[in-house]
Amino acid sequence: MDSHNHDSGGKRKRKSGRKPKPPAPDSSDNHHHHHHHPAPSSSPLATAAAAAAAAASSDSPDPEPASSSPAPRQRGRKSRRVRNEPPSEADAAHSPSPPPRRGGPKGAPNGGAEAAEPSRRELAVSMVEVPAAMEPVRWEQVVKVVPSMDAVVKVFCVHTEPNFSLPWQRKRQYSSSSSGFIIGGRRVLTNAHSVEHHTQVKLKKRGSDTKYLATVLAIGTECDIAMLTVEDDEFWKGVTPVEFGSLPALQDAVTVVGYPIGGDTISVTSGVVSRIEILSYVHGSTELLGLQIDAAINSGNSGGPAFNDKGKCVGIAFQSLKHEDAENIGYVIPTPVIKHFIEDYEKSGEYTGFPILGIEWQKMENPDLRKAMGMKSDQKGVRVRRVEPTALESGCLQPSDIILSFDGIDIANDGTVPFRHGERIGFSYLVSQKYTGEKARVKVLRKSKIHEFNIKLATHKRLIPAHIKGRPPSYYIVAGFVFMAVSVPYLRSEYGKDYEYDAPVKLLDKHLHAMAQSPDEQLVVVSQVLVSDINIGYEDIVNIQVLAFNGTPVKNLKHLATMVEECNEAFLKFDLDYDQLVVLETKTAKAATQDILTTHCIPSAMSEDLKS
Repeated sequence: MDSHNHDSGGKRKRKSGRKPKPPAPDSSDNHHHHHHHPAPSSSPLATAAAAAAAAASSDSPDPEPASSSPAPRQRGRKSRRVRNEPPSEADAAHSPSPPPRRGGPKGAPNGGAEAAEPSRRELAVSMVEVPAAMEPVRWEQVVKVVPSMDAVVKVFCVHTEPNFSLPWQRKRQYSSSSSGFIIGGRRVLTNAHSVEHHTQVKLKKRGSDTKYLATVLAIGTECDIAMLTVEDDEFWKGVTPVEFGSLPALQDAVTVVGYPIGGDTISVTSGVVSRIEILSYVHGSTELLGLQIDAAINSGNSGGPAFNDKGKCVGIAFQSLKHEDAENIGYVIPTPVIKHFIEDYEKSGEYTGFPILGIEWQKMENPDLRKAMGMKSDQKGVRVRRVEPTALESGCLQPSDIILSFDGIDIANDGTVPFRHGERIGFSYLVSQKYTGEKARVKVLRKSKIHEFNIKLATHKRLIPAHIKGRPPSYYIVAGFVFMAVSVPYLRSEYGKDYEYDAPVKLLDKHLHAMAQSPDEQLVVVSQVLVSDINIGYEDIVNIQVLAFNGTPVKNLKHLATMVEECNEAFLKFDLDYDQLVVLETKTAKAATQDILTTHCIPSAMSEDLKS
């Protein structure tokens, strides 16, 4: 019976759609924010005005209409007969309005504006309420809210992922579908993970039967946003681009629109903003501002917009917490991060990333620690533990410096800064709001003296990179030994998604704690040994780091390949981690390489990027 309501918004099923005829006592469902109801007015004018107000939309805090048709009364009457039919797609999609959370009367569920005639008392109540909250909503305002749904598109992508266990080829292609939405300047936004390792991307508009080929303009791995465009002019006809709103407050209503699993048509779920804080972005392995909402975000919702009650986009759905102890936790990329991505692309013609301070820091909450560091009672800040050798900050910041403020904003002892009214947020938010290459003023306490530095901000150089940015993995083969550089995707492919528990301890230690000493440093490992007569006894070497070759420390994979190729000594000696040693005779090892390549159908002994 309730299928009509089920399909529309995430949380509608509490009301069945019919309003009771007798006026109920002041229950929580009936306008619990206004306790003093005036006596019902019997003047016909008042009743007519109230009826019009109730019909147009008595729900002033929530201006979305039940339908885009300008005659809601008619549809309201019909709704009794239509009840048992399955809901049409248009009905499901035309109701982006989440249930109003704060004050104001509840709008009728979609389809039926009023299933039963409202009593005079209810009309009088709505007559008084409209001016109390806001002036009644005019139709021009209401109609504007719905077209934003038409800007939501379905993204079809064919992915061909790199094969880290056989790096000379790719994995079998697979296809996925997700959501995206049209913004100004003939561009479409979606998630980076929706188009990662893409070989083909197609977009389909709502209500259209055509899939249009799309070009990927930029992929922002850290913030999990990608920008696409479509050459075909037909695609852009009759579509109003989505407009961005400001960062919502807690408890603001949000509506997530997209194409999740469970059906082919557009889907709408609604909820409220539950939390605003610095989040861990799973795909980018970074920490940026994020919104937590309680609307359902399922597979396929990725890249779809989250709208506020005015029809403005306040974020992009991108991940949800699947945990046995948690329910209804979905995450949304908020507008400050989206605008940073768009402006970054417009400034430099490509995505350059989110800058960070290349330091590790410690909280200064212990009073004895503060006293030992020479801090006065009114000084607050965080202590620098380590500085990245490759970061520009290494020229001015030192370990045990106390960072007091960033760009004139004081940092507290727990590393937070003020954020809007009554909220605090980690100071990394201030850093991520800047652009690569911009300067920031940092105030530092060093040996009880205050210093100020103008620091040029840059992106992070990790020893084990979080992404290989769509390039095929590098490899080098000699005598059946497959050498590769370690990255997070490599560890994930070797040890599964729980690689942080299953990978070798020494690699994990470097992944979590080691810092690159030079910009081109890589961690080179023996990925596997392709068994042959030449490498008998070395078959069990898997994912062990190569420290040196013939006594020279290995900087990166290209350095190792060059040294081996140019080696004129009698033996090739590889010093591995755990004090293992691999020795091969130079002449026979290089001669055996070609046979091993032929046996395993490998086209080349090294990847293209090492040949140049």
